[in-house]
Amino acid sequence: MATPAVEAVDLVKTYPAGRRKPPLRALDGLTVGVEEGVVFGLLGPNGAGKSTTVKILTTLSRADSGTARVAGYDVTREPDQVRHAIGYVPQKSSSDPMATGLENLVLSGRIFGLSRQDAVRRARELLETFGLSEHADRAVKTYSGGMQRKLDVALGLVHRPKVLFLDEPTTGLDPEARADLWNEVLRLSGQEGLTVLLTTHYLDEADRLAGQLAIVDHGRVVAEGTPDTLKAGLRGDSVHVELVDADTDGTVRSLLQQLPVVGEIIVEGNTLRARVERGATAVPAVLGILEDKAIPVVAVTMSRPSLDDVYLQLTGRSFRVAEAA
Repeated sequence: MATPAVEAVDLVKTYPAGRRKPPLRALDGLTVGVEEGVVFGLLGPNGAGKSTTVKILTTLSRADSGTARVAGYDVTREPDQVRHAIGYVPQKSSSDPMATGLENLVLSGRIFGLSRQDAVRRARELLETFGLSEHADRAVKTYSGGMQRKLDVALGLVHRPKVLFLDEPTTGLDPEARADLWNEVLRLSGQEGLTVLLTTHYLDEADRLAGQLAIVDHGRVVAEGTPDTLKAGLRGDSVHVELVDADTDGTVRSLLQQLPVVGEIIVEGNTLRARVERGATAVPAVLGILEDKAIPVVAVTMSRPSLDDVYLQLTGRSFRVAEAA
């Protein structure tokens, strides 16, 4: 079997207590393996342990216990080799806003040991690849958010790494800029065979980009597979009911539990979600029983299983509620 591009086994990381905060167990035995040449997504709400995992894998932090290897190197015993084998794009931009795009890339190349000539050549190549050539001599502080993010990814690629880490790469970008960056990530993996590990809390991003996906909750991987495989594991349809008033006394839940066409039910405030065998049969039954009891409904929708449904099934709460928490 081929050696994984990234492999982490039983990672544990606890941050010590602060003046007003108890100790925080960020990772609780996280295990994950990433094949070469794929886009691998770590999906989870903020606080799930994704960024802590990336910091350990990129040698920026040490696990309390467990092991990890990246590009064949042990992150604890061989950190220098790991750093030369990876590119890392953190959540916040790492470029110098006062320097130009070209200057940022040339400096990065020089830091990684390229000659001046090779650094300039590589910088111009990356500027062309990411559609930034006409902005090469502009200060980065004048770039749009999408342009800055493309430059950040280019900076992570200057030395031709084997593995590229993207930590929440599209946070704060507008839809068009997000789509552009998604296309670049897919190109890097598909055309250049680069292994990409990205963290995200966007369900659509994970669904669109990840060839393999690990869902992280409270510092552990609770499910792993392709997005389609994970969704296919849920039978039937998902019915969402938005109520005018929150179901504080459990009346709506009790009513729907009487319907044989309705399976698992989860109520979060004024939103109800249920798993059903056939949505076309279940929706009229749900609306009918609520109408009989004069319970006002804002909207009812039916859909095929989504990653949000997968997360709900695994954790007992929706992604939206987990994010809010």
